[in-house]
Amino acid sequence: MNLEKGGSGSRFTVVVADRVSESGLRPLLDDPRFEVVSVADEVALEAALPTADALIVRSATEVSRELLAMAPMIRVIGRAGVGVDNIDQEAATEKGAAVLNAPAGNTVSAAELTMALIMSTVRKVVAADRSVRTGEWKRAGFGGVELRGRTLGLVGAGRIGGEVARRARAFGMRVVAHDPYLTEERARDLEVERIELDELMRRADVVSLHVPLTDQTKTMFGEERLRRLKKGAFLVNVARGGVVDELALAKVLGDGHLAGAALDVFEDEPLAKESVLRGAPNLVLTPHLGAATTEAQELVAEEIAEAVRGALAEGDLSRALNAPAIGGETFKKLLPLLELGQKLGRLASALAQGGIKGIEVRYAGEATELPRPLASYVLMGLLGVILGDDQVNFVNAPHLAATRRISVSSQQRARRTDYTEFIEVKVFGEGGETRVAGVILGEQYPRVVRVGDYHVDVVPQGSLLVFKNRDVPGVIGKVGTLLGDLGLNIAEYHQARLAVGGDALAAVAMDGVVTPTVLAKLRELPDITDARVVQLG
Repeated sequence: MNLEKGGSGSRFTVVVADRVSESGLRPLLDDPRFEVVSVADEVALEAALPTADALIVRSATEVSRELLAMAPMIRVIGRAGVGVDNIDQEAATEKGAAVLNAPAGNTVSAAELTMALIMSTVRKVVAADRSVRTGEWKRAGFGGVELRGRTLGLVGAGRIGGEVARRARAFGMRVVAHDPYLTEERARDLEVERIELDELMRRADVVSLHVPLTDQTKTMFGEERLRRLKKGAFLVNVARGGVVDELALAKVLGDGHLAGAALDVFEDEPLAKESVLRGAPNLVLTPHLGAATTEAQELVAEEIAEAVRGALAEGDLSRALNAPAIGGETFKKLLPLLELGQKLGRLASALAQGGIKGIEVRYAGEATELPRPLASYVLMGLLGVILGDDQVNFVNAPHLAATRRISVSSQQRARRTDYTEFIEVKVFGEGGETRVAGVILGEQYPRVVRVGDYHVDVVPQGSLLVFKNRDVPGVIGKVGTLLGDLGLNIAEYHQARLAVGGDALAAVAMDGVVTPTVLAKLRELPDITDARVVQLG
């Protein structure tokens, strides 16, 4: 990407659509190298795009392939916020435009909204307000509970979850957290107790969700899991719509299993008029207000203004979500190896035990320029499972690893005699070391050939089930029958063992998506000792 020269003489032209805080744009407004053009409507936007070097938007403007075609000189697209669903990243990448976002600016705003919703829910503030406005003056039915001495359960303990933990402790709450990627060191910093999800649901009086929306977290809280929360608990979701099954939530609120809930995000927004949530009892609903504070809007504007300035003036793409690793023919040649590395990172992340402390990437082959970009692609896969694929790319993956205190090393080894292109990934977690390896056969055929101490041979595509079982007769048949009864088709099934009668490992490539429910049923089989699944695309 060439970001060195502006499109309007010696100055860079930055077009600002939507309502972005003007005071937050000071890094650009005060820099003589930039001309900031704010547009009020679609007509003005289209008129400004031909000379734009950068475009800054919020969520209202749809940055489509067609819109980008009107901007021949654009090199940077900045989203003043976290989500970039309104930006066609593929089209932006093809055009050579870096897509930047501002993930940190709304942290405090979202954390404070979480606390506001918790307080409103446990003290029935909204229902009491509604009662008084109708002319009533009664306290019966509005009795709440104190937060002091109660337990907050965080599902996800990243930036926002960590801020919620600090505020909850100020109310005298105990804080427990379930986050597979939370290290003990980070937990000590946050003063939270790491526990498994099932234990969290048994212990927590209030559960607050702070996870990205991925294949594994979609409808993570369905009816079965909601009913495993202790009776009388409260649930709050300021994270992503779709993590909670909305029909199931309305049902468990209706029959009184949960004492209350609050949602700021929904599967479909705006919330449909006929949604069952509108009639559910003891439920507080807000229209996606996580970043709707003056301070947050100023912070995300300032964050994205700094990022756009750095990208255009200094070529700093450390916050880009889509910058390519290598250009031209070299990139095309190495792409199969890079994509294999990304998939190995996803697999290693899914198999890792406990918080991740470091990774090691070893490459044996002839591409001397590969190790460094390969490590970033491995990180893309590994962190994509943790943070969501839309938040991680080649450019920002090393930075994200550093912020999570994950050490990264890469090295090139001598070419092997058995494989011409060999990649090994080691992940060092608190529960031990996880090792996976893959190869490229010919020039473009990837295979996973090692999981831990077991030699396997499977194509890394679709849903990959990896499970350990006792080496006894009938296991393969039981697994096949179970998956078949659930309507899932097996693409490949590779079983490996180290010794007769000991433990065995199976790598099973599946057509379609293996849901958490399917995985739970697989773990219930008597000879299965552990089972994981990862979506490899």
